Amino acid sequence: MTELAVNYDLLEASLCNTSGNVSLAERFRTLFTLKNIADERSIEIIGKALKDDSELLKHELAYCLGQIGNPKANSILSEVLEDLNEHEMVRHEAAEALGAIGSLESLPILEKYLNDKNESVVETCELAIDKIKYDHDPKNKAEKETNKSLYHSVDPAPPTTETRSVEELEAQLTNPKLKLFVRYRAMFALREIGNTEAVLALAKGLKDKSALFRHEVAYVFGQLQHPASVPALKECLADKDEVHMVRHEAAEALGSIATPEVLEVLESYRQDQEQVVRESCVVALDMYEYETSGELQYANGLENQAQNMHSLKLAH
Repeated sequence: MTELAVNYDLLEASLCNTSGNVSLAERFRTLFTLKNIADERSIEIIGKALKDDSELLKHELAYCLGQIGNPKANSILSEVLEDLNEHEMVRHEAAEALGAIGSLESLPILEKYLNDKNESVVETCELAIDKIKYDHDPKNKAEKETNKSLYHSVDPAPPTTETRSVEELEAQLTNPKLKLFVRYRAMFALREIGNTEAVLALAKGLKDKSALFRHEVAYVFGQLQHPASVPALKECLADKDEVHMVRHEAAEALGSIATPEVLEVLESYRQDQEQVVRESCVVALDMYEYETSGELQYANGLENQAQNMHSLKLAH
């Protein structure tokens, strides 16, 4: 793919909704086109869109910058994290994206917010710091080379390699005394196992006291696309006392799973009182359409501008 084949102006107009008439679902498809192109111009365009009013879109933009993995995005993400007027969901995603990129230069900015007033931001910064240190520790080189995920995402923690026992991993997952990074490693190890037993173990994480942890479990369910997770996700979405960061992730996970019962559930929450939940259901319904359409990629009709996705999952 050459740069000449990409109409960046068209992509920017779509993602930034220059006309004011571009649907949210269409903008998400454009975002994933840019994520797959993954060059510096794409990063620049995604950065421009972070001025949008949609918290859902902005957190997805931050997620994609992290997945692209180019340190050129560090300054953009740091600015988002430092903006105390920005929504917690967006700031958390910016911190997580800094961890995904993994630059040592990001450690000071992440350490700066270890005492943030928002618990999810604090926990995300802790995770990102631990991940960056893990990535740069020579002792982990061999494990990193052999510990390849079945999924094509840069995760907040690598799957643990210490055990493949669902029972042991569940014990680690649900133990609040363990460091969050360790519990996340157990979570992603259960994802790699991916059978019904592992899904039911993961579902217990949706009762954790940490909203960040609960939303990560929902994210993992979206990656797994296992029907056994649908009851737990439906319960999560239906709980009006649950924080919207978690409910939105449950909605998007249901959209990825795309079983027949999911459509009615998502339709019923399109008018939810929380904007981010409403928007998540709209995007999830678009994902449902994609998952059941046989399309090769989740993009905006400009398929020739990016390579096909090997894996689709929205942000966490």
